[in-house]
Amino acid sequence: MSTANALPLWQPDPERIARARITEFQSWAARHHGAPAEGGYAALHRWSVEELETFWTAVAQWFDVRFSTPPDRVLADRSMPGAQWFPGATLNYAEHALRAAADRPDAPALLHVDETHEPRPVTWAELSRQVGSLAAELRALGVRPGDRVSGYLPNVPQAVVAFLATAAVGGVWTSCAPDFGARSVLDRFQQVEPVVLFTVDGYRYGGKEHDRRDVVAELRRELPTLRAVVHIPLLGTDAPDGALDWSSLTSADTEPVFDQVPFDHPLWVLYSSGTTGLPKAIVQSQGGILLEHLKQLGLHCDLGPEDRFFWYTSTGWMMWNFLVSGLLTGTTIVLYDGSPGYPDTAAQWRIAERTGATLYGTSAAYVMACRKAGVHPARDFDLSAVQCVATTGSPLPPDGFQWLHDEVRDDLWIASVSGGTDVCSCFAGAVPTLPVHVGELQAPCLGTDLQSWDPAGRPLTDEVGELVVTNPMPSMPVHFWNDPDGSRYHDSYFDVYPGVWRHGDWITVTSRGSVIIHGRSDSTLNRQGVRMGSADIYEAVERLPEIRESLVIGIEQPDGGYWMPLFVHLAPGATLDDALLDRIKQTIRREVSPRHVPDEVIEVPGIPHTLTGKRIEVPVKRLLQGTPLEKAVNPGSIDDLGLLAFYEDLARKRA
Repeated sequence: MSTANALPLWQPDPERIARARITEFQSWAARHHGAPAEGGYAALHRWSVEELETFWTAVAQWFDVRFSTPPDRVLADRSMPGAQWFPGATLNYAEHALRAAADRPDAPALLHVDETHEPRPVTWAELSRQVGSLAAELRALGVRPGDRVSGYLPNVPQAVVAFLATAAVGGVWTSCAPDFGARSVLDRFQQVEPVVLFTVDGYRYGGKEHDRRDVVAELRRELPTLRAVVHIPLLGTDAPDGALDWSSLTSADTEPVFDQVPFDHPLWVLYSSGTTGLPKAIVQSQGGILLEHLKQLGLHCDLGPEDRFFWYTSTGWMMWNFLVSGLLTGTTIVLYDGSPGYPDTAAQWRIAERTGATLYGTSAAYVMACRKAGVHPARDFDLSAVQCVATTGSPLPPDGFQWLHDEVRDDLWIASVSGGTDVCSCFAGAVPTLPVHVGELQAPCLGTDLQSWDPAGRPLTDEVGELVVTNPMPSMPVHFWNDPDGSRYHDSYFDVYPGVWRHGDWITVTSRGSVIIHGRSDSTLNRQGVRMGSADIYEAVERLPEIRESLVIGIEQPDGGYWMPLFVHLAPGATLDDALLDRIKQTIRREVSPRHVPDEVIEVPGIPHTLTGKRIEVPVKRLLQGTPLEKAVNPGSIDDLGLLAFYEDLARKRA
């Protein structure tokens, strides 16, 4: 499958290449660190992975990272897992995120948008003041470096303030969106035992108010480590008994004080689920995220103080953390709290127009929904400020590239990017100096030795293989929470190719260096970019007495869609009628997430398992994608091979 002669959809002009920050960085790194001055991005990337320590030294210097204590060296141990970055160094992420307050106090740091689509600014000075006030109050509440602070919050300025104040005191931030049900939140927060919980009384979505006070009350009952609960009255209600009021904690005129913590000190906990057990509690470090996000946002996304950065996300998705890191580059970030399609499908384009977004990020599914709905962004909105439209969550199909090119602007940088919650960054994607080819990510990212491997660990070109990363990245997890021997961390990424990160995506690295993502090679559910483990669905559904057992599968579709059926094996005497269908969907919506309500609920004669009793999700997914039975599963490992005939037959009918 050679793609070497395909014509690009877009090519940056020489002026754009010359003014790109990555071009300036390459020239500077050539003068100061021996980077190649010629050969463009390909040469720079090769140098960044071959001279890993020199490259990350250059990134730290270029972005003026402030080490309050200098590092002993860059990389003390290259092994994966276990790489030790910048040992001996101390710093603070929040200090870097608020640096622009000194130079541009009256410029907007945040633009907050709700479903009215009218932006409201928060200046750098005001953001810094609120962070300073709240950080002082957190210290007064006894929050110390390493303590966990949690947020059950939508994408509002208060969430950014709470996170930055937590980072300022050396606390460890973790958040869930308020559309998550209580069980899903507790499965996450109970693992990390937070001492403070920031909550809202509810949120607005799709033109309706959603009261969450009952969920908050349950969280308070089930999180015994809480010392304080902070009430944010988004719907205007009074603080419940024993809760602190947000305004009283953020009203002081206090300069922020930043605890200097080790480079590998935890910054936040993100959650990504496997197919069994609790969600993985992924811990990333203050220094690792700082350097990785400066590289990703400042060089790959080409963001700086003159930019406005809008990505549609919720606080339950790593893209919220990525968006907030736009502050590191002095960029104004746009926080949208609401439905992606309210009051109509074109909603996000309207927000991009009204906020003057220069980089607008969304999901591939939203782009395809706009195409299907006949939305005409350039005709209906002034998008002259938008320089780049970026997509993630799932691969952007070729039709999506063409639609953006035709309906937004023919001189539009389209950046399809791919990474993961696991590194809170991109493995491949945006490069402002490279052409864009339909259906492809522009290139692997700097410092990331991304390859496609066959099962024997041999690199592939122009063939589909497993996405692997062969050298450490600073934002790889320092550990998983409650994984004392590191076994779960190891088994998540390093059990297939020892010492090499295997991510779980099928990819092609083309002969010209671009990347094509083909979807998940494991069974994690990835809906609208938000990953959820199947165990969350099973736990909720199988509480219903009519359900004996269930199986949920997420399948990427050729048109960019995502089909997520739920198969149910009913208890004796039960019938899958409209009432039970409604109860199943409402249970998942309430207890897990509205995003993960299945597209179809299908009755099956039984759920197939391995001989050790584990549901066989990946083989069923392969069957539904049309893989022959003999290639999809090892027959000797299945408890009842006859059950697979149902899924084979369903795949034939759908084809």
